[in-house]
Amino acid sequence: MNIVATVAKELEITVTQVAAVLGLFGEGCTVPFIARYRKEATGSLDETVITAIRDRNEKIQELEKRRVAILESLADRELLTAELKTAVDGAQTMTALEDVYLPFRPKRKTRASVAVERGLAPLAEKIFEQLDSLDLEKEAGLFLSKEKGVNTVEEALAGARDILAERVSEDAEARRETRKIFARKAVLTSARAAKKEKKDAEAQEANEAANYLDYFEWEELAASMPSHRVLAIFRGEREGFLSVTLEPQEEECLSLLKRLFVKRANAASRLVAEAVADGYKRLLKPSMENEMRVAMKKRADAEAIRVFAGNVREVLMAAPMGRKTTLAIDPGLRTGCKVVCLDAQGALLHNDVVYPHMGERQRADAARKLLELVKKYAIQAVAIGNGTAGRETEAFVHALGLPVVVASVNESGASIYSASDVARREFPDQDVTVRGAVSIGRRLMDPMAELVKIDPKSIGVGQYQHDVDQKELKQSLDDVVVSCVNAVGVEVNTASQEILSYVSGLNKQAAAQLLKYREANGPFESREALRKVPRMGPKTFEQAAGFLRIHEGKNPLDASAVHPENYPTVQRMAEALNCSVADLVASAELRAKIEPERFVSDTAGLPTLRDILQELAKPGRDPRTTFEAFAFDPGVRELSDLRTGMVLPGIVTNVTAFGAFVDVGVHQDGLVHVSRMSDSFVENPQAFLKPGQKVRVAVLEVDERRKRVSLSMKKRDLDGEIGETVALASGAHSGRPRSRDRKEEVVDLSLGALFKEQFASQQTPKKR
Repeated sequence: MNIVATVAKELEITVTQVAAVLGLFGEGCTVPFIARYRKEATGSLDETVITAIRDRNEKIQELEKRRVAILESLADRELLTAELKTAVDGAQTMTALEDVYLPFRPKRKTRASVAVERGLAPLAEKIFEQLDSLDLEKEAGLFLSKEKGVNTVEEALAGARDILAERVSEDAEARRETRKIFARKAVLTSARAAKKEKKDAEAQEANEAANYLDYFEWEELAASMPSHRVLAIFRGEREGFLSVTLEPQEEECLSLLKRLFVKRANAASRLVAEAVADGYKRLLKPSMENEMRVAMKKRADAEAIRVFAGNVREVLMAAPMGRKTTLAIDPGLRTGCKVVCLDAQGALLHNDVVYPHMGERQRADAARKLLELVKKYAIQAVAIGNGTAGRETEAFVHALGLPVVVASVNESGASIYSASDVARREFPDQDVTVRGAVSIGRRLMDPMAELVKIDPKSIGVGQYQHDVDQKELKQSLDDVVVSCVNAVGVEVNTASQEILSYVSGLNKQAAAQLLKYREANGPFESREALRKVPRMGPKTFEQAAGFLRIHEGKNPLDASAVHPENYPTVQRMAEALNCSVADLVASAELRAKIEPERFVSDTAGLPTLRDILQELAKPGRDPRTTFEAFAFDPGVRELSDLRTGMVLPGIVTNVTAFGAFVDVGVHQDGLVHVSRMSDSFVENPQAFLKPGQKVRVAVLEVDERRKRVSLSMKKRDLDGEIGETVALASGAHSGRPRSRDRKEEVVDLSLGALFKEQFASQQTPKKR
């Protein structure tokens, strides 16, 4: 297979671009480096396309590896003919390749293989010819053998039928055409499974089974099922609560197979027809169902991973407050609130515990301590975790009237960090409560720098993350983290080992070496000094240098995204204007005089030169948005404070395929169903809302017992015209009809329906 041509055609780009990208990968280049510093070679392909080239190339390499293995297996068993080799070489997909190999693949004993051992293969061939002159009983009688266990004509014909049934199920054309029918018309049906025998856990089982209530009578065209529903139903089946089948109309498949294999209308043809029906029901149908399940799961995984990765990107790229002395509070009721003070670089200065929720005396003492700490450490901002007692603590701090920024911080995953090896290495003498509070403060200062210290799966923005392919999920999330870290750039003199390990060209070992050198020799004064770090070879330096920043260094370009390989180009620009590089950075008037075309070279084409000019205008510019403090409605702190019709400020915490979860400050995220996001149709919730986005929402319904909140962003609901919505939400939708029996699905806005898709995904971020 011509890999370059194949990938180019699939991605609709040129062969030259694919060849260039694969060549750069072969040289050890990374995705961020290729996208940023090799635009001339790739035709300015972005990270998404470059990553797609990498992934598709890997898949094709797997296909070629499997092709070689199959050819070797066939040759070793002396089965490889010229015709078979041509078929194997011509297979363009893994499915087509396996179809060709299936009849020759070593397999365990089957009914057909037993019949072959009994010498019935020639009889099967005779029957398959379907000649009018064939006398079945007479021909079968020739194969009777007590020694081989064929004692009657009926046994001989049954064995021949088994051989033909397996041939039908393994025929490449039959599989290809049947697969098409399954892909277009297969219907997934789920029903309640037989009750499991768990007498000691009946109550728990009943509660779990209730989660799958919607799927106790469900039918839907498999091809159009959304990913979250596929994953939910498959999970219900895996846990034993659902029984799931998947197939199109049996008659259509049998009709297809009979057209392929039944050639006449005689006794032999009738036996072939019986073999076709048996082969389909016993062998081909289960095989196609398994294939379809795998395909559905793969598609659902890809969508869920895409949603998860998109959410992680938004969280990592959240606006940083920046370097400010920060007082961080990890709230608590009986155990008190853990308080830490951090300097502008995030170093721990002080820690304490206050009890603002335990009585007047303790409240007064907490107020006094906080005021003293704010004054002593010149605090510029207060970060408060949004877990238990978060809103109460936030109100308490606001009441102190401090002249500083007070912000609520999502603490999902903070407990994971506080118990991690990273936290123990950073704070070996502090307990987990102190580490957790430090993490909360640092998240306000720079979310990405802190969140890279934990597994992205712990951030709390996933959709069915435990059900999807974990290898694919890890690769996707790692790609996102690498992309975000390199898009922002890393200050090499203050960065942690964790964030450095995501820089292009570096890994954990290289990052550790860099930190060790920095600790021994002090801050780096220039990018050039990075070459002195052990294991920082020429290739590693090339890949990493452009993404590492050195502010206040000797060379102003060291604080920018201009790669050291292009420093001579910038120097030539400055010399052409009789000024210094520092003058170019400082003067927009000087930069306006630069004509990029004059400086084109072998190492810097126009795309790179334009990037350089943009960097000179804003060296080391941060692509993240500007930080803005957010405040919840002060009158809403508990679920019981919510009333239908309220319009509240909120923060999007998670976006899924069926809606978005919004924190309105009551310790329980509410759901904005996709049908309530806008007055116009929203096809892709992720294109409409992002985690961390500030929104206004109207409360549709509150279920305090089940701790569920339904929200809306529709204009009429925000304007107070909520009566019709509530009436619809509380209307008696007594069930959901089987999907294929209805032309248009009625959107059920009741809480029960809105949250049905949520239960299995475990995606509402859990407070610590």
